[in-house]
Amino acid sequence: MDALYPRLLVSRFADSFRFYDGVLTEVAGGTRVKGEPSGPYANWDLGEEALLALLDRSMMERLTELAPPAAGDSVMIVLKVDDVALAAETGVKYGGRVVAPPADRPEWGPTARTAHLRDPEGNLVEFQSY
Repeated sequence: MDALYPRLLVSRFADSFRFYDGVLTEVAGGTRVKGEPSGPYANWDLGEEALLALLDRSMMERLTELAPPAAGDSVMIVLKVDDVALAAETGVKYGGRVVAPPADRPEWGPTARTAHLRDPEGNLVEFQSY
């Protein structure tokens, strides 16, 4: 199970895809699980664990207050959870700020549900369930 993994928010998806597909498969021994150079999403695993995911940042710009080209928003931490709403409430309880409330995301997967918060330092965090 993927407990926590990084997701890079990229503006040049095809270029980033080619770079990470080469490096993660040939150098790190990873396997591409999903994605194509056209985007908007790709992910690689190492064994049974997530290694890295890429996301076209325009998708996050539509969901959150990201404004292009927000230089500080190039990485998002993703945490898989059982209950997205409870995770978001807990994040707020401990100092986070909701930027996209819990919502179903059928365009990402038939049972996908996410919430997006900023941690106290302003880092973008996604809580997700599938």
